[in-house]
Amino acid sequence: MQRHITAGIDGSRESVDAAGWAAREAVRRDLPLHLLHVDDGPTARTGLPELDGPGGRERTALEGVAVQLAHRHPALEIHPTVEPGPPTAAILEAAATSEALALGSRGFTGCAAFLVGSVALEVAARSASPVVLVRAGECPQDERQGEAGTGAYRPVVLGLDLDHPCDDLLAYAFDAAATRHAPLHVWHAWAVPLVPSADAEDPVAEKTRALAAALAPWRRKFPDLDVVERTVRGRAGRHLVLASTRASLLVVGRRADRLGPVAHSVIHHVLCPVAVVPHD
Repeated sequence: MQRHITAGIDGSRESVDAAGWAAREAVRRDLPLHLLHVDDGPTARTGLPELDGPGGRERTALEGVAVQLAHRHPALEIHPTVEPGPPTAAILEAAATSEALALGSRGFTGCAAFLVGSVALEVAARSASPVVLVRAGECPQDERQGEAGTGAYRPVVLGLDLDHPCDDLLAYAFDAAATRHAPLHVWHAWAVPLVPSADAEDPVAEKTRALAAALAPWRRKFPDLDVVERTVRGRAGRHLVLASTRASLLVVGRRADRLGPVAHSVIHHVLCPVAVVPHD
């Protein structure tokens, strides 16, 4: 099956900005872009948006987004599609055949339109492929350094749990940084015990060695990539949210069919797109 990037379109500003991010990602990776609108309303249509109601208007919005993106990226292969609902099932099915799925997000206030509340979180928690949540207002220049956003890409930031290192998570983060020719900043945070034992090993040295060992094989696979390792005490979510203010992309992992507390925190608070990557 042909590899591609998918973006969910529901007519909201959030989904349009997510589609813009997905188009840029497809160009970076030289992949086609699939634009998906989920229609869970009545099947009978007149073809006139003013008569068909929200479903018709959203179909028109889908076509409008496709035209806009084709104008911005003339060489990009774009496939707008409409699938019947319910939304969660249709989005998850599309994600299963995608390199990545981009969805719009309002951050603190939840997610947009048909992705209200638990739907977006359920997709991020159950998707077989990485889900990238893009906040409203995300612009191409936000990914780059410099006052006009015309410089090199900002770093890709990866939050890594050393208790559950994962090749899929590391592969996505390293590839994302390499595709952008951007540095990769790998963060590992740990909680400090209230009363450490007298014979306990220095946690800073221990964590630093463990992080270096986890990244060593990936450094060899990507010898030209600038990788910065950071080990810090405290809550991982807090550190990653702060790091996101200077990042082009934040990458976090997800185990089983659930979102952990770190993923929940960054989804609602980050200031850059966040990729949730499933792993064992």
